Amino acid sequence: MSTVKDVAREAGVSVGTVSKVLSNDQTVKPVLRARVMQAVTELNYRPNMAARALRTNKINTIGLVVPDITNPFFAQLALGIETEAAKRGHLVMLTNSHEDPHTEQRQIAALLEQSPRGLIVVASNDSSAALDDAKVRVLSVDRRFHACPLISTNHVIGASKVASHLVNLGHRRLAYLSGPQNTEVGRQRLQGFKTQFERHQKQDASLSLVTREGQFDYESGEQHARDLLAGPKHTRPTAIAAASDQMAIGVLRAARDMEISVPEELSVTGYDDITLASLVVPRLTTLAQPTMALAAEAVTQILQDADVALTDALVEGELIIRGSTAAAPR
Repeated sequence: MSTVKDVAREAGVSVGTVSKVLSNDQTVKPVLRARVMQAVTELNYRPNMAARALRTNKINTIGLVVPDITNPFFAQLALGIETEAAKRGHLVMLTNSHEDPHTEQRQIAALLEQSPRGLIVVASNDSSAALDDAKVRVLSVDRRFHACPLISTNHVIGASKVASHLVNLGHRRLAYLSGPQNTEVGRQRLQGFKTQFERHQKQDASLSLVTREGQFDYESGEQHARDLLAGPKHTRPTAIAAASDQMAIGVLRAARDMEISVPEELSVTGYDDITLASLVVPRLTTLAQPTMALAAEAVTQILQDADVALTDALVEGELIIRGSTAAAPR
């Protein structure tokens, strides 16, 4: 296991400089900070939090609230934030709001009592309770938490890429399973898909789209897919786009049970690129969210000097084409 001395040797600096960088001491020159962080990454160094706490009588922490830790996307995001925080000598205190604003409010209050360096919130929905005069920096990730700055994938552009992919494959009867419309991210993905679809529809009046609102979970995707695929073959959609990979995997399950071949008879797309998306059969075409980039940006902003303002940051996702989509059946 690497030590702080190993990091100092690799970066060509003193142990004291490494300690200052890991404590987010802004007096360290940027060029030295970059060398230390590169060495930390290359050596996979993890600071000894217990030893630091004994020396300073303080543990550097960041609070993190997510809506549903069983959702693979939020689990991957939490892992990314924990990894990035550890590189900078901080622990993450994680809580799960269970998609409930009242639980979310209680958990935020509890985290703030621990005097964290900052708080990262993935909001349960747009009805999240207001944040009372917090004395620490508060940042939203993926879902906006009130007026707090947001680090997010550009969901409008991401969903538009999915729509164009399916239309360009020749699909004319499409269905879109949206996320809950009481979340900004659910509305943005629906807006991006519909707007891009309508652009294509102006060039080809034969295009048709059915939309259904669901939850970001397997059951919702499966239930809506069974309903959409129950009609005659010549009227049912030849492509179903889902607002999350979990929903899309539910669609795959429904198609399998109904003996509808994917992608020969039905193309299916997801959103997020959770680990399971590349493991299901067929492997899922999806819009990949750059979770590590989101995590790195969030932790970097939280640990900036207090006089440096938090800001919105949008990153662009990548369309990953796999085996669940193909040319429309004739």
